[in-house]
Amino acid sequence: MTGWGRAVARLLALQAAWNYERMQGIGMGWAAEPLLRDLRATDPARHPAATVRSAEFFNGHPYLAGLALGAAARAEYDGATAEQVQRLRTALGGPLGALGDQFFWAGLLPALSGCAILGVTLGWPGLAVGGLLVAWNALRLATTGWALRTGLREGLGVGRAIRESWLTGAAQRIGRFAGLAVGAAIPIGGAWLLGGLTGTTGLTALAVAAVGVLLARIRPAWFTGLRYGLLLIAAVALLTITGILIGGRQA
Repeated sequence: MTGWGRAVARLLALQAAWNYERMQGIGMGWAAEPLLRDLRATDPARHPAATVRSAEFFNGHPYLAGLALGAAARAEYDGATAEQVQRLRTALGGPLGALGDQFFWAGLLPALSGCAILGVTLGWPGLAVGGLLVAWNALRLATTGWALRTGLREGLGVGRAIRESWLTGAAQRIGRFAGLAVGAAIPIGGAWLLGGLTGTTGLTALAVAAVGVLLARIRPAWFTGLRYGLLLIAAVALLTITGILIGGRQA
């Protein structure tokens, strides 16, 4: 089976033909076309039907869609029935969507954003923003290539391969790191915008960030985003009241 590189390139534009009827189906069909070309020679009677099936309804995370694309293509070459291929695509959509959202949108993106904010506050704006863009796109491209290779290798057994892969554990770990990065970036970045990391404002921001990191490390199940938000509000209120009292005494 050839066409892996062309399929990866086409997966990068998977949602360019997104529509309400087939969701990502048209993009999946376009990306599958290079993978299915060899069927013209090995199984010419199957090729037209396989091409049509590849463009049917599909909705999953676009960065992990290669798992479903590769698995379905391998199943076509292995002689799976049309019902088996369709069930495979349908069964993978939801789990890939949830896993991709957890890893990319709720984990990697806020983690890199938090690190970039911290980098800006430390005086490295170009490096921080450039690093964010390079890291995000490099990981996105690497994951797309890995997903397609894994799907092509496993075929109908891709579900087991996903469960045993690095992705499931990484989704949990990156989520915890994202909480730490954003938890530190919000107060420190806010203090930096208000005038810098020196004085009472800076010390309060650093204290809140340190407490947030510590609690997230010690009690991750208890220390939710809501509780951290309340801690931030309490810190701001305390800082404001302290400033008013000091100003009143000086007057």
